[in-house]
Amino acid sequence: MTALDPALVLVDGSSYLYRAFHALPMLTTSSGRNSGAAKGVINMIRRLKKDYPKATIAVVFDAKGKTFRDDIYPEYKANRPPMPDELREQIEPIHAIIKAMGLPLLAIEGVEADDVIGTLSAQAAEAGKSVLVSTGDKDMAQLVNEHVTLVNTMTDTVMDPAGVKEKFGLPPELIIDYLALMGDKVDNIPGVPGVGEKTALALLQNLGSLQDIYQKLDQIPELPIRGAKKLPEKLEAEREKAELSYELATIKLDVELPLAFDEIQQGDENADELLHWYRELEFNTWIDEVLAGGETAPAEEIPVEYDVVLDKALFEQWLKQLDAAPLFAFDTETTSLDYMQARVVGVSFAVEAGKAAYVPFGHDYLGAPDQLSEEEVLGALKPLLENPDKAKVGQNLKYDANVLVNHGITLRGISEDTMLQSYILDAAGNRHDMDSLALKYLGHSTVHYEDIAGKGAKQLTFNQIKIEEAGFYAAEDADITLKLHETLRPQVAAEKELDDVYRAIEMPLVPVLSRMERFGAKVDRALLEKQSQELAGKIDAIQKEAYEEAGGPFNLSSPKQLGEILFEKLELPVVKKTPKGAPSTAEEVLVELAHDYKLPQLILDYRGMAKLKSTYTDKLPQMLSPKTGRIHTSYHQAVAATGRLSSTDPNLQNIPIKTPEGRRIRQAFVAEKGYKLVAADYSQIELRIMAHLSGDEGLIKAFAEGEDIHRATAAEVFGASLDEVTDEQRRNAKAINFGLIYGMSAFGLARQLHIPRGEAQDYIDRYFDRYPGVAKFMDDIKTSAKEKGYVETLFGRRLYLPDIKASNGMRRQAAERIAINAPMQGTAADIIKRAMIDVDRWLENSDVDAAMIMQVHDELILEVAENEVESVSKKLEMLMANAAELSVPLEVGLGIGDNWDEAH
Repeated sequence: MTALDPALVLVDGSSYLYRAFHALPMLTTSSGRNSGAAKGVINMIRRLKKDYPKATIAVVFDAKGKTFRDDIYPEYKANRPPMPDELREQIEPIHAIIKAMGLPLLAIEGVEADDVIGTLSAQAAEAGKSVLVSTGDKDMAQLVNEHVTLVNTMTDTVMDPAGVKEKFGLPPELIIDYLALMGDKVDNIPGVPGVGEKTALALLQNLGSLQDIYQKLDQIPELPIRGAKKLPEKLEAEREKAELSYELATIKLDVELPLAFDEIQQGDENADELLHWYRELEFNTWIDEVLAGGETAPAEEIPVEYDVVLDKALFEQWLKQLDAAPLFAFDTETTSLDYMQARVVGVSFAVEAGKAAYVPFGHDYLGAPDQLSEEEVLGALKPLLENPDKAKVGQNLKYDANVLVNHGITLRGISEDTMLQSYILDAAGNRHDMDSLALKYLGHSTVHYEDIAGKGAKQLTFNQIKIEEAGFYAAEDADITLKLHETLRPQVAAEKELDDVYRAIEMPLVPVLSRMERFGAKVDRALLEKQSQELAGKIDAIQKEAYEEAGGPFNLSSPKQLGEILFEKLELPVVKKTPKGAPSTAEEVLVELAHDYKLPQLILDYRGMAKLKSTYTDKLPQMLSPKTGRIHTSYHQAVAATGRLSSTDPNLQNIPIKTPEGRRIRQAFVAEKGYKLVAADYSQIELRIMAHLSGDEGLIKAFAEGEDIHRATAAEVFGASLDEVTDEQRRNAKAINFGLIYGMSAFGLARQLHIPRGEAQDYIDRYFDRYPGVAKFMDDIKTSAKEKGYVETLFGRRLYLPDIKASNGMRRQAAERIAINAPMQGTAADIIKRAMIDVDRWLENSDVDAAMIMQVHDELILEVAENEVESVSKKLEMLMANAAELSVPLEVGLGIGDNWDEAH
């Protein structure tokens, strides 16, 4: 049995506990419970179980209380801070999960985990058994021998005796001596003052062990060591510390244990206990695995009755149930995720928990059974689906509404949406897809699409899936949707503010977005193709210029090659390093270097233009619908934590406007002949919301009197009259105005304005002197966030902030910055959504020839008949300005043009 086919695997739980906590992202459950360290530790143990299925695995933790080393040296580990509360609260679930996995867990009082592992390793090695120690602790290298190997699962490194020699320059038997000489700041092992890593290494490599070194002090002056002549005197003077350090660094191999290495046994997994903790910590994927393994079933599972409707009599029975139900769950199964191309192949519905049906009509694989016809099914359902008084609940019903249009059906009565219910309850804490919600709220593992359709290039479309498999999957979708609604809807309704956001903003927006998506936006294919050619020429020119600067050709898209050119060949200063220690070539680094060096700016230009070409000018023509000749994006309500809409295919929010090339892409979004684009944009809306929320008199007065807020701020900060403010001062004031509402620090402002930090702090101090209400608001909002755990928009939308009380300063400060900005950004999102609902209602109830076609950031874009542009513009401006009542006016800027760039 080899070291990598071990009989025994010993896990240094205490080492991984801290490493997982500090190295991995802060994870929290939807209720704010910390779970990141638990996820990291358990994931590591799960991997070990998978990698070493034949081995006995035991996990060892430090026990509470002092150890024998504290008796020897009271200052041992005295510099270590107390365990953070965020980590402490994860100890219980970690221990409980390990035990539920059937693994022995050891924690022996009076010694450390290292000593327990050392003793068990020594016992096993003496018996000729192979041992693998899973740890991230360098001290453990002293245990390595022909039978004992170390593995660090976080870095995928394995160390046998040769590996120890390669890493440390010393064999395992000299590691204790090494630690004794140089000490250990983390454990507060003193070592020999003035002897660092290089000196310790040189002494041991040339003279042998610590004992040998003290017997050969006279030989040290002749060694090629810096300060060698004075070193013997220093070593002699600190001999007691060296010997003490040796004792502290030595891992005990003879701890009295309650069981020997060959008595350690693994038990069976306790699936119920695992499910309890995985649900508690929202480890949804692992829940799925436990349930799929068949060890247990969630207590709340009840038998289900799912019908696959293939005959008219059963279909008519279901039609009667749907007609009589006050609300029913509805879902479509289709041939594509592209709502413009998709065809419905079957529909499912549920009227009570556990009872659902699937009606197929479009499965056309070889040997498919006879089905009711599409005309018969959709013809009978159309009156129900189009009836606004028949309430429907779905999971992302906007998609179903869009697809049904392909069949001549306009879905009305969209009453509830479980995706949006989850989003309203905790936008950032949950994934809002049905599978995740079913696991989280129902403890139910659904049949996944890949389970019945396969994966990758060979994945089947729904019409190709056998009806016996498709039927359960589709009926379950409707059933789970109804069950989720019955679980989530009361939680939303229990909080009036959340219920108001759900009822007055999110649900009414669903049909609005559906109409916008289906209408689409016209783009000029020829212009985009021309822009692609021009960008290709510019990219080629930039590449050649970059080669000249670099002194030869290289791959501009390769971070590795770019790093070699910038930091090795050209010897540019290293601004930041990657987690692996290599100089970073991230955008923020290149931006900073570009102030002084040409090549980083060329790389930024290259990246920007290459992205424009691949993402927009090349891709947009391919996205034109063959039906309409227009672009049809998908708007997402349940993605951005602040409430902002996002879009995909294409992503309209990310079309850059700071460069001429980026703005030219907007020129390709054009109006139909006889129409104009009207763009209405909220002016400085987040600053206006700040004025309202803070109640700052100076800010309110400036907006009420129509002042240029950036010029007014510049006048205050730079001590000038309004007329004397320069363009540069106004730009700096703009950076301050917007930076502060994003929680920007003096350090961040200094970097943005390229000024000393002290000067930036002076600007901020002057700003708060001018607007004291803003300073108070920021303090109050942070205090409130710490008390409640969340912040709210003006309309009651919540953003939970699990890191707001974190002991980790960086995480806490990041949460504080979000706490300051989220009320402004979230309120702005609410306002534009309210405006969209009002504008859509007006358009639907009037005969005006206009349609909303896009929403991007704080801007609404309409396509309007030329002869109605003036009247529509006035009405649009009025509706948007009145979408919310603030203590300052909402100012709406209007633009009109043949294309988006002109209108913007």
